[in-house]
Amino acid sequence: MQVKVYPISLIPRWLKVISHLNPLTYEVDALRDLMLTKSASVFGIAPDMGILLLITAALVTIGARMYPRIAI
Repeated sequence: MQVKVYPISLIPRWLKVISHLNPLTYEVDALRDLMLTKSASVFGIAPDMGILLLITAALVTIGARMYPRIAI
């Protein structure tokens, strides 16, 4: 039995776009795949981890560039 709180397939198209931009979508999908015995992932573990790695790298880069301007 596959349990989903809010499956992406049931939400309106405009909300699907927003959910695909949200990193938490990929984190929850990866956790589902890792924690449940039957593969419950929508995207797959490799794409989830890849997207999370890219987002992390982008945010670290932005933070590193902003830090000298913010730190006094």
